[in-house]
Amino acid sequence: MSLFDHRIADIHELLHKKELTVTDLVNESYSRINQVESKVDAFLSLTEEAARKKAKALDEKISSSSRLEGPLYGLPVGIKDNIVTKGIRTTCASKLLENFEPIHNATVVERLNEANTVTIGKLNMDEFAMGSSNENSGFKVTRNPWDIDRVPGGSSGGSAASVAAGEVLFSLGSDTGGSIREPAAFCGVVGMKPTYGRVSRFGLVAFASSLDQIGPITRTVEDNAYVLEAIAGHDQRDSTSANVEVDKFSEALTGDIKGLRIAVPKEYMAEGVSDEVREQVLQSLKTLESLGATWEEVSLPHSKYATAAYYLIASSEASANLARFDGIRYGVRVEEGNLIETYKKSRSQGFGEEVKRRIMLGTFALSSGYYDAYYKKAQQVRTLIKRDFEEVFKDYDVIIGPTAPTTAFKIGEKINDPLTMYATDILTIPVNLAGVPAISVPSGLAEGLPVGLQIIGKFFDESTVYRVAHAFEQATNFNELKPEL
Repeated sequence: MSLFDHRIADIHELLHKKELTVTDLVNESYSRINQVESKVDAFLSLTEEAARKKAKALDEKISSSSRLEGPLYGLPVGIKDNIVTKGIRTTCASKLLENFEPIHNATVVERLNEANTVTIGKLNMDEFAMGSSNENSGFKVTRNPWDIDRVPGGSSGGSAASVAAGEVLFSLGSDTGGSIREPAAFCGVVGMKPTYGRVSRFGLVAFASSLDQIGPITRTVEDNAYVLEAIAGHDQRDSTSANVEVDKFSEALTGDIKGLRIAVPKEYMAEGVSDEVREQVLQSLKTLESLGATWEEVSLPHSKYATAAYYLIASSEASANLARFDGIRYGVRVEEGNLIETYKKSRSQGFGEEVKRRIMLGTFALSSGYYDAYYKKAQQVRTLIKRDFEEVFKDYDVIIGPTAPTTAFKIGEKINDPLTMYATDILTIPVNLAGVPAISVPSGLAEGLPVGLQIIGKFFDESTVYRVAHAFEQATNFNELKPEL
């Protein structure tokens, strides 16, 4: 049994009793990486020397103190490679940033350092977080630990795969249209996208600024709550950071959901959702009913426009955000005769196909003569989608449905069909457009592959989302299912 099969609270207790050391945890992490990384390919870089040095310092701190600080003390963590880390290469899985070494930490990294975690390495992803399968990385394809011929989901595929494979205890990902929840569903782990503004985006390399949000990926709901407590909170360096008090999410895990009102959108169970996934969700609803909750079918009528609106908004913001990568100040530079040619060559050779596709789409949507017809119209649809959620939440506590319409698909199956690939995010995208929190938790297997249950909450009501997710997890123990690598 791996140390990483234990809950964070159990490991904290073992450290406190001095029955375990931080060095033991770091050894466990790198030992597992040595065993399975050649099959999974979750990491882009490892920080072994610095991690072992920090583990030694934390062990010395334990031996000289009777009090252990915080539940995350000494825990190994993987960081998605679009979250900047001081002195540690941050590439966004792009050839353009292949040698970029940041001079500061992201706020979430600072907060993890304050919690005395140990960074094990940086995790693979779709380039600049643009993708649903992790096949758009500029360096390698991460594989699903449940079946290495299948994708782990994207764009936080490395973050989810590393936790599912037991390489780290938890990881951080980012979610623009489902990029934490879809990989969590495909890999059979727990992934939370917090309310927009709950977690600082300072130091997150921007894809779509009005949609991006950092969140944790863990093995259990309780562990997830502990991590979000550590990284959430107001940050003056991020103008979109909400000055809202951070709840003790771990204290909401009472197991009591009697009287809870659940909404199930008919659009989330409609055509396109596989029979196996639909059946698994219905079984999950029966479980929640047995715990005292009630559910009813509702409608989110503007959900059908979400994918089109999302790709216009996200691509437009990406075209603006990625304009800074010009090969001049940092990143790969292709020297040409003049400045304009240097820009062109650096960007055309540095960016991958999917990134270029979205930049082109976004630039077109923002261009003169098309702005009102496309970008402005997409923002108006976004408002309608947000209102749909607000209407449902007047009568219900949470919204529940599948996280993804199918289980993990095979590597190469959809990569040459962008529109089909974009449709895999159809159930997660509306949550980002509305800005509300949502979690994906394991809800069993379909033909041997994990299925994710998505629980969506009201603005800044992560506590209720966690309470429902934890009650379901305790009643089913699907989180204990593990892949055999």
